Amino acid sequence: MSKIIQILIHFPVRILSILFIALIKFYQYSISPLLPSTCRYTPTCSQFALEAIKIHGPFKGFLLACRRICRCHPWGGSGYDPVPPKRNTGN
Repeated sequence: MSKIIQILIHFPVRILSILFIALIKFYQYSISPLLPSTCRYTPTCSQFALEAIKIHGPFKGFLLACRRICRCHPWGGSGYDPVPPKRNTGN
């Protein structure tokens, strides 16, 4: 019974991750090539968002990506800014 509950809980989360990743890939392959390269960080903001969602899931990954995009402006920082590693909760 608990396996079914786990599947029912993780299925919507997985679908949301796939949706976010598809939207980012769409941006990377169709919109980004038309715009001048302006990202001040490495990896780019869209690549950071992909990695954040893959590592932390759709909710925390989305928040990390939003925080990163808000920092990406002419008066913000620049340079290497990787996705923070997932914390081990010890469970």
